[in-house]
Amino acid sequence: MEGETTLPERPKPKEAKPKKEPKAPKVPKAPKEPKSTPMKKAPAPKQPAAPADPNSMFKEGFLGAVYKEKPSETIVTRFPPEPNGYLHIGHSKAIAINFGFARHHNGICYLRYDDTNPEAEDEKYFTAIKDIVEWLGFKPYAITYSSDHFDKLYELAEDLISKGGAYVCHCTDTEVKLQRGGEDHGPRYACPHRDRPIDESLTEFRGMRDGKYKPREAFLRMKQNLEDGNPQMWDLTAYRILDAPHHRSGDKWKIYPTYDFTHCLCDSFENISHSLCTTEFILSRVSYEWLCDKLEIYKPMQREYGRLNVTGTVLSKRKIAKLVSEKIVRGWDDPRLYTLIALRRRGVPPGAILSFVNELGVTTNTTNIQIVRFEQSVRVFLENTVPRLMLVLDPIPVYIDLPDDHYEELDLDFSPKHPAFGSHKIPFTNKIYIDRSDFREEDSKDFFRLAPNKSVGLQKVPFPITATRFEKEGDKVTAIYASYDKPAEGEIFKKPKSWIQWVADCPTAHSPVRAEVRVFKPLFKSENPDAAKGGFLTDVNPDSEEIYPNAVIETGFEEVRRRAPWPAEEGEKDGGGPETVRFQGLRTGYYAMDSDTREERLVLNTIVSLKADAGKA
Repeated sequence: MEGETTLPERPKPKEAKPKKEPKAPKVPKAPKEPKSTPMKKAPAPKQPAAPADPNSMFKEGFLGAVYKEKPSETIVTRFPPEPNGYLHIGHSKAIAINFGFARHHNGICYLRYDDTNPEAEDEKYFTAIKDIVEWLGFKPYAITYSSDHFDKLYELAEDLISKGGAYVCHCTDTEVKLQRGGEDHGPRYACPHRDRPIDESLTEFRGMRDGKYKPREAFLRMKQNLEDGNPQMWDLTAYRILDAPHHRSGDKWKIYPTYDFTHCLCDSFENISHSLCTTEFILSRVSYEWLCDKLEIYKPMQREYGRLNVTGTVLSKRKIAKLVSEKIVRGWDDPRLYTLIALRRRGVPPGAILSFVNELGVTTNTTNIQIVRFEQSVRVFLENTVPRLMLVLDPIPVYIDLPDDHYEELDLDFSPKHPAFGSHKIPFTNKIYIDRSDFREEDSKDFFRLAPNKSVGLQKVPFPITATRFEKEGDKVTAIYASYDKPAEGEIFKKPKSWIQWVADCPTAHSPVRAEVRVFKPLFKSENPDAAKGGFLTDVNPDSEEIYPNAVIETGFEEVRRRAPWPAEEGEKDGGGPETVRFQGLRTGYYAMDSDTREERLVLNTIVSLKADAGKA
C-alpha cells in the first residue's frame, strides 16, 4: 500500500572545517633551523600514491639542518620504543623520522626495544611493534634490546662510582623531592649519602645487586650538579631495585638501569650518529652528554623535534585500557581508536600515514592535528590508489518494468582516472537495489533522486528509471516499482538530473555480494575529551558506530578481493591482511575488509567518508 508519511533522508556526515594548529611554546636550547615558506595547496598529482617528493622532510627544515650540522659518512639512527603498549599515530612520526632519515642518507636504523622495566613489558608488544614498523615499509638493520647490554651497563655503573660520578642513596621518594626543591620550588640541597666514600658506594651497589635491599630501600644516583637550573642534572636515578623477573634475562638481575642511564649508553654502544627524539627530552640532552663525557665514551649527537598529537581522541595507554575494559570499544585495534593497529584494521594504508607525516613536515614545535585533517589526507591518498565499486548500505528492492529474463552486461572501469586498474562486467536485470536515502515518498524541489513520478539515472545504465509506486510495511518502504525510460525510436532522450549507485539482483551472476558495513564517526564528542566534565568517559559519543547488516555490493568486489593489496606499497607490497582489500564505494565512502570476515560473512569497515558527499541533496 502507498503511504503518505515522508521518511527522513539518512543524514550524511559533515566535516568540520579544520582549525589552525595552535603554536606550541618555544622549547629551550632547540637547534636552529632554516626558515621555510608556508605550504601551498598543490593540485592533485597524477600518481599520488606518494607525495611529489616523499623525501622533502629530510632535505629541508629541521632534519635538513640536523644533517648539515653533522654530515656523517655513515648515518646510524635508532627507533627505541618501550615494549609496554601498542604504538599510536604519534609514534608513526618517530618511525618515519628515524628510519626515513637513515634510508634517505643511505644509512642504517636499529629497532631497539628499551626493555629495562620488566614490570610493564609483555611479549605481545614486542611482536606488535615489529609488525607495525615493517607494515610502514621499514626493515630494521638489526633488532636489539637494551637488556642485551645489562652486563656492560652494570660495569659502567661501577666505573661511574669509581670516577666519583655516582653514589648509593637510601632516601625516601619524599626526601628526594625535597632535596630537589619540593613542590614549592625551594632551595635544593644534597642527599646525606652524596659524599659517602667511593668504596662504600661500590659495596652498597653490589649489595643492591645481590638482594641485600628490597625495592625502594636503595638507589644508585648520578652525582651531577645540583646548582644547574636543569632538573635533569639534579642527581638522577641510574639504578633501582625491581622484584620482577625479566622476559629475557629471567631472575639474574634484581637491579635494573633507568632510561636516563641506559639510553645514551646504548646509543653509544651502537655508534648512533644522530639520536633523534621528541622535544620532551630536550632537557635530557644535558644529562645525556654529561654521562657520556664522565665515562669517557663515544657521545652521539641528540637533537629534538616536535611530537605529533591528534586532537579529538585519547592516546594514553591507561585511558585506552579503560575504554577496552568498559567494552566501549572492541579492543586495542578497534577502528575508532588511533593506535596504529587500529588504523591498520580500519584500512588506512601505510603509505597514507607516511604521506601525512611528510605533508606536515618536521619542526621543533608540537603538532596538534584535528582528526578531520588526518582523514582528508587519507582520503586524497585513497582517491588515486584504490578501485571504485557500487555499494548500497541500506538496500530497497526496485522492480523495473522489464521482462523477467532481461539480462544485460555492463562494462565498468575500476577507476576513470587510472585505466591500468582495468575494468569488469556487472549484470543489469529487472530487479535492482538502491539505497534507502536515494528515495523519498514525497518529492521536493531540492531533492534530485528517486521519488514518485520522478526519474533518476542509474550509474552506467543507458536510460533512467521513474518510480511509479511503492509498498510499505508499517513506516518502512519495502519495495519500489519503476518504469525503464527508454525513448521510442525518434524521440529525444531526456538526460536525468542525477545518477545513483545500484546493485543488481542476479543469482546466476552471484549478484549481489552481501556484507555487514560498519560506519564510524568520532569516538568522542569534543576536541579535548580530557577536559570534559567528569572525565574523558563522559565525552564518549554513543553514536560513534552505525552498522548496516544488509548492505550489498556489485560483483566487481570479488576481483578487487583477488587482486589485493590496494595499493601494493610499503609493507603491503607482497600482500597483507584483509584490510588490504580496499575500494571506494561510489557516493558513500572508502571501505576495507575487516578481520571479523568469515567465509559466510563479509564485514567491511569505513576508512573515511567521501568529503564531496557532505551535505549533498
